[in-house]
Amino acid sequence: MTDITITEAADRLILTAAAPPSAPAGAGTATIPATATATAAAHAQTAEPAAGGPIVLAEYVMRPADPQLESPRPYFAPLRTRGGDVVTDLRPADHVWHKGLSWSLPVVGDENFWGGPSFRRGEGYVQLPNNGRQRHLAFDRLDSGQRAHITERLDWLAENGETLFDETRHLTVETIDDTAWLLVFDTVMTNRTAASVALGSPTTEGRPNAGYGGLFWRGPASFTGGRILAPHAPGSTGDEGGPGGDGGAGGDELRGTRSPWLGFVGEHPDARSSTIVIVDLPGNPRHPTPWFARSEEYAGLCPAPFFDEEWEVAAGAELRARYAVVIADGALDPEGAARLAAHALTLATKESP
Repeated sequence: MTDITITEAADRLILTAAAPPSAPAGAGTATIPATATATAAAHAQTAEPAAGGPIVLAEYVMRPADPQLESPRPYFAPLRTRGGDVVTDLRPADHVWHKGLSWSLPVVGDENFWGGPSFRRGEGYVQLPNNGRQRHLAFDRLDSGQRAHITERLDWLAENGETLFDETRHLTVETIDDTAWLLVFDTVMTNRTAASVALGSPTTEGRPNAGYGGLFWRGPASFTGGRILAPHAPGSTGDEGGPGGDGGAGGDELRGTRSPWLGFVGEHPDARSSTIVIVDLPGNPRHPTPWFARSEEYAGLCPAPFFDEEWEVAAGAELRARYAVVIADGALDPEGAARLAAHALTLATKESP
């Protein structure tokens, strides 16, 4: 395993690892800035090359300078493979509220923590004064090492300033081998209101097969039309498929199916490929979860526990969700993705050192 180094800048954490021997010279490497400005330039996903330097695997922006309409929240962008290829998009023109990899919920009671307009039954999408934001409060743990640890405290504020949830977010990062690395996302949200809060999606509001909401990944533009990988053949439910089940590959027809994991293979402009695999860990709400998955319009994956049924969080109660995300070089087939998913499950469930 390779050490992961965490560097804290003004608005983000920068996670780096030594480049593997197979990485192209200078690919994905950067001189680590002391600060980062909240401008369009700061959103750029191309690092300044520094041959021989570490590869920036991830930038975690905890203090975004996004407008309220985009439901500001912490996000990972860019995410890179160990070989240095970027596997995220940020503020794409079609949905400027899509932010790399982020915990994004479109229906939190009457509030929207996804960004943009809200879907309302009988009205369609309507822009309302309900775009909330997730506010970074503090990091309680920032530990570099072979398994890097981040613990963050946040609160969820409605557009009118009311606190709806407190959140404690645990993130761990480690390399798997020279071609892949693992991010584990673990969140505990506590309802701070005096009433139950329902978590849902546009589908629970009446839009068919549009149950997005959860840990959402938006891939780069060149990934459009890529292959979605699954532990089951397209058209089956996937309810019985474990991490090592027989695999399949498809496209948008996998949206709404239940599965313990899904993957995505996309191609970069230089014809190299990368694979992302997201694992819905046991114990999560409605595991194995339904998935929001897209390939034809854009590349996107989201384990979506509130896809077609609301989840009530009582006053003072907690919601916990955990996911493992693997970023890998190359185009994996379903069987290769299944092996990575099984390995990620093992790593994610072992006790922290």
